[in-house]
Order: sequence, then C-alpha cells, then structure tokens
Amino acid sequence: MSGQGAPSLAIEGAAELVVGIVCAQWHVEITDALLDGALRGVRDAGVKAEPLVVRVPGAFELPIAAQHLATHGCDAVVALGLVLRGDTPHFEYVCMAATNGLSTVGVTTGVPVGFGLLTCDVEDQAFARSGRPGSREDKGHEAAQAAIATAVTLRSLR
Repeated sequence: MSGQGAPSLAIEGAAELVVGIVCAQWHVEITDALLDGALRGVRDAGVKAEPLVVRVPGAFELPIAAQHLATHGCDAVVALGLVLRGDTPHFEYVCMAATNGLSTVGVTTGVPVGFGLLTCDVEDQAFARSGRPGSREDKGHEAAQAAIATAVTLRSLR
C-alpha cells in the first residue's frame, strides 16, 4: 500500500524560511485539498511567514512557476497537482514533463521542490491521497514537510 514507510519528520529551524507553493487548477476539488494540506504542513513545520501561493492552469505549468519561485527568494517550493490517466498517451507525456521539470528545478537551483503531483489512474486514488476527510494520505502535507525539511538540512550544510 502506498504511504507505508513514510518518515516521521521532526523539523526544527524552519521559522525564517520563505516557502512558495505552486498549485495546478485542474481537478480543483483535489488540488484545493492538496493546497490545504500543504499550508498545514508549512504551519506544522513552524514557518512564521505565510507562504506565497501561485495557481497555474495545470501540471505541465508547475515546473516553470516552481523555477520562478526558486529563483526569486523562496527557500523551499511545493508543487501540487493531479494528472488522471485517460485514453491517450497524454497522461505519460504530462507526467514525465512535470516530473522531470520539477526535478530539474531543484537540482539546478539548489532549492528543494516538494513533489505533491498526484499521478493516478482513477479519481478514487486521488481522493485517497488528497488529505480530504476520510482519505488515507495527505500528499500536500507530506510534500510541504519534505521540501521544508530538506531546506533546513541544506542550510545546515552551508
């Protein structure tokens, strides 16, 4: 089952971080829940400042917005969205482009990017991971916590 083996993160030293969140607008019921989870994750990490939230049309646009946030003052970026499998190869192309793009942003800028892009076969899988009441997982919260924990770790290495 997905979610097994997830770390329990105790994040210290995140108070002064600047966090950006980029969230796709497709499947708004899911992406709004992911955003709620990410905002909760930022608060739970002890970040004082409200995160900068940017909405983009879809998953394909996440990397360019994440790059902008990473190169304009954010210490950590959280990327949120949902791509549902359809009847054409579009799913594979969008998932690959978004995944590779977000990974490239983190590696080239040195700013951690929390991966909160759900890539699901059916809507029920997305609901189960969205952090909505009754869901098994909260991928928005997890992505925010991962990005912030990594930012804190990277700061300690300087």
